[in-house]
Amino acid sequence: MRPLPLSLTAGLVSLTLTATLAADDHWPAPLQALVDQGLEVHGEFDAPGGLSGFAASHRGREMAVYLTADGDHALVGTLLDAEGNDLSAAPLDEHVRSGQEAEVWQRLEESHWIQDGDPEAERVIYTFTDPNCPYCERFHEQSRPWVEAGEVQLRHIMVGILRNDSPAKAAALLGAEDPAAALQEHQASDSGIAASAQPREVEEQVYANNQLFEGLGLMATPTSYYRNDEGRLEQVEGAPDAARLETVMGAPRP
Repeated sequence: MRPLPLSLTAGLVSLTLTATLAADDHWPAPLQALVDQGLEVHGEFDAPGGLSGFAASHRGREMAVYLTADGDHALVGTLLDAEGNDLSAAPLDEHVRSGQEAEVWQRLEESHWIQDGDPEAERVIYTFTDPNCPYCERFHEQSRPWVEAGEVQLRHIMVGILRNDSPAKAAALLGAEDPAAALQEHQASDSGIAASAQPREVEEQVYANNQLFEGLGLMATPTSYYRNDEGRLEQVEGAPDAARLETVMGAPRP
């Protein structure tokens, strides 16, 4: 696939495209040329100056595309008004970011995790946990007041990335007769759970979690996701400090 001819500078970049629009194509020709090169169009929005706006993304990078009134040219970048206000941000937030956040949340829900806390607790936090990660242990300990008060539930997405025996330990926790109890015992123990062979199905769950971790572009454990008071997806890497911890947990320490 050829790279997109896009320049993401602060101004608008004019693209003269010569692609021919087939009768059954959905998009105008300049936009279709970008779609053919991998652009994903998420929605259309009103734009000033006779332009038609399209909220799009390419390989996870969001961008606004503006079609000229004659339908023969496309502009890619940030549209500013006379006061310097960014007119592209709100449409991208509505059509791209919110949809991407919903997709990420669904992927987290469908991953393989261990329930930690009351499953009816309103605050749900997904956290990628490696059995050999000391910061995961610290975050687990930090969360106890909220979890034990029934205000927060952690869903530990078990991954094996830090050491050679991490995948086997993660599988041992997921495959335990009582995964929640095994996780608690592991976090409270100096030695932790021993690596052990598990059914192929369980080992594949760890592999799938690792793939999700990498697919989200994550670099460290724990990395946690939660929804803020506005319902937007938030991400925090590592064990947060005291101030950030209350924000993540959604309330002051019980």
